[in-house]
Amino acid sequence: MNIAVVDSSVGRLSVAEEGGKITRLLWDVDPVGEPTPVLVEAQAQLRAYFEGKLTKFDLPTMVGGSDFQRAVCDAMSDIPFGETLTYGEIAKLTGNSAQAVGNACGANPIPIIIPCHRVMGAGGKLVGFSGAGGVETKVQLLRLEGAAGLLI
Repeated sequence: MNIAVVDSSVGRLSVAEEGGKITRLLWDVDPVGEPTPVLVEAQAQLRAYFEGKLTKFDLPTMVGGSDFQRAVCDAMSDIPFGETLTYGEIAKLTGNSAQAVGNACGANPIPIIIPCHRVMGAGGKLVGFSGAGGVETKVQLLRLEGAAGLLI
């Protein structure tokens, strides 16, 4: 596994790559190995995202876990920049309960790139985030995307 680091407005992000695919996004983990082409591209895309120049990541990812976990990650990846869906809406798309979707969102190994911050509770309620800083980081990411109209 190789890990590259990117400084951002939500902290020092560490992106892990295995076999040419992004497998994790963590906070404040030191670099490991060599910067592979995928990691260099991930760094560039993350910088562009935080500079407001990128609205959709185009990186190869690999999410472990069940087919359901991958389906929820796919559904989150389809949420457009600056928009949100609820756990219930994703539950309808995946054929499971909102609680199961919430658990899958919480297990998202690649936050930001797979935008679990765009998933809200019922009625647009602000709940959980799988990355460091929890809801505070989620608020920062939604504000960055201009989705803050729902957040005062």
